[in-house]
Amino acid sequence: MRARQPDNLSGPSWLEGILVANARAKIDSYRRHAVESASPVGLVVMLYDGAIQAMSLGKEAIIGRRLEEQNKHLQKAQRIVGELTSTLNIERGGEVAQNLLQLYNFVYDRLVQANIEDAPERIDEALLVMSQLRESWAALEESQRQPQAVEAA
Repeated sequence: MRARQPDNLSGPSWLEGILVANARAKIDSYRRHAVESASPVGLVVMLYDGAIQAMSLGKEAIIGRRLEEQNKHLQKAQRIVGELTSTLNIERGGEVAQNLLQLYNFVYDRLVQANIEDAPERIDEALLVMSQLRESWAALEESQRQPQAVEAA
């Protein structure tokens, strides 16, 4: 006697569900590998990328008047900026760490204001700072990779 297949497992929606789940698993695996194999500077660049993406999505949500989505994305960006802030070592980092702290506080404040006031221009201010900082960190990461490439040659 053959087992009956449940109705919800038949048709293209069932197959699409499996394909989507499989794709998500592969993406999660790729992300996990990227994080595990990244240098400390590379991890910082990834945090910047995540914050910038969340800010951009938050701005789109403000413009589209999707308040729940706006709040979700802007709070994610705030958590990332908080994580970046928590990694600063003011004693060892001196003036550079102190300047980064001030910039992170500025960005965090702008994100809170943007969320409260539904003000996309506040996000633009935060995005400008984070994008410039990200470029600096990415350049540092690239410069750290170049000596390795020269040694391997």
